[in-house]
Amino acid sequence: MKKTIFLSSLFLFVAIISNAQVLNYEVKQSIDIDYKKLAQIDTIVNSYISKQWENGVTVLVVKNNQVIYHKALGYANEAKKIPMPENAIYRIMSQSKAITSLAVLQLFEQGKLNLDQPVSDFISSFKNQTVLDVINFTDTTYTTVPAKRAITIRDLLTHSSGIDYTDIGSKEMSAIYNKAGVPSGLGYFDANLLEKMTILGKLPLAHQPGVKFTYGLNTDLLGCLVEIVSGMSLETYCNKNIFEPLGMKDTYFNVPAQKANRMPTVYTENEDHKLIEWSPSFRKIDPSYPMMKKTYFSGGAGLSSTAYDYAIFLQMLLNKGRYNGRQIIAPRTYEIMVSPQLDFTKAGDDNFGLGFSLTSEKSANLNLRNKGSFSWGGYFSTNYWADTRDKLIVLIMTQHTPNSHGALKERIENIIYGSLKN
Repeated sequence: MKKTIFLSSLFLFVAIISNAQVLNYEVKQSIDIDYKKLAQIDTIVNSYISKQWENGVTVLVVKNNQVIYHKALGYANEAKKIPMPENAIYRIMSQSKAITSLAVLQLFEQGKLNLDQPVSDFISSFKNQTVLDVINFTDTTYTTVPAKRAITIRDLLTHSSGIDYTDIGSKEMSAIYNKAGVPSGLGYFDANLLEKMTILGKLPLAHQPGVKFTYGLNTDLLGCLVEIVSGMSLETYCNKNIFEPLGMKDTYFNVPAQKANRMPTVYTENEDHKLIEWSPSFRKIDPSYPMMKKTYFSGGAGLSSTAYDYAIFLQMLLNKGRYNGRQIIAPRTYEIMVSPQLDFTKAGDDNFGLGFSLTSEKSANLNLRNKGSFSWGGYFSTNYWADTRDKLIVLIMTQHTPNSHGALKERIENIIYGSLKN
């Protein structure tokens, strides 16, 4: 009898712990929050919408594994006055990078690759690479010098390989990549991922490996390595090993047609800084790309998701890799993922981990976000951070770039931290 009671109590305890790791979509009150102060988020966001500085914004805040604020304000389409749905599916662009980085680290845990292993072990065109010396913009010819070492998987995870971006990168490397037909990964295109990454390996690096941070196609290359090592497409791998185990039901490379009506309109600004709809040809990015059936999966920019789905992903990380009774990555792997990896700063004062920007001590001393918080965002102005000290997750989602009015994210951040009682 005592044994039965003990086992029943043990199972109940395990169930409680397991449930505590799972987010509840329903917003609940917390004694740790001053809700009068937190309500100022509505005020500041609605002021931006009334001034037509933004058309629609979703904000989601999680504290101690519980959603404490989740609102969609404004319009998914302003001209048609379609309200922004709380479950809006956003084009999260570079927020894809953390998910692809996690996939790589899962394969690392399985002994299928090493972080300091040369990329050339998997794609031979990355052997004997060169570094750009001088470029002639008239005909895009250039001279090079030899790379001092091979680029590694860790270089890709930390954006220190010397690989740049097409279109949004430096003038020199963008010209070289465009001429070679290497896509940016932003938007839809019909191509073969391995073929394009093989071409990338034959092109010069922007600088010597490991000497500085250069934001580039590193994570698209990581996605290609996931496909090579796992034998699956990146889409299939992420569905099987990340999205399904976590219960991320609204995260896709190919958004189903029946969910297309949940995608907000994308906006940009005209010369007078007035909001206008994004043209399908603007910057070579057709905003309907999430619904275009594709097999080229950009690990750096190809995903669409909801604020809640992405909060699940971040909560798993704050739980040291565990969520919904599943250990997605080991606690120690998580610790490495959110630990500074660079001997130099990324930009300003912050460092970079294996897929995230990391708030430095100096940044924490100057602002409200705590040291060790990890963060990133997406091209269409989606942003997130997870604060390991305050057990806080924040997502601020829009579909608007560039944004000349700015500062909305910072103001919301100040309100959130100002509302914390402890």
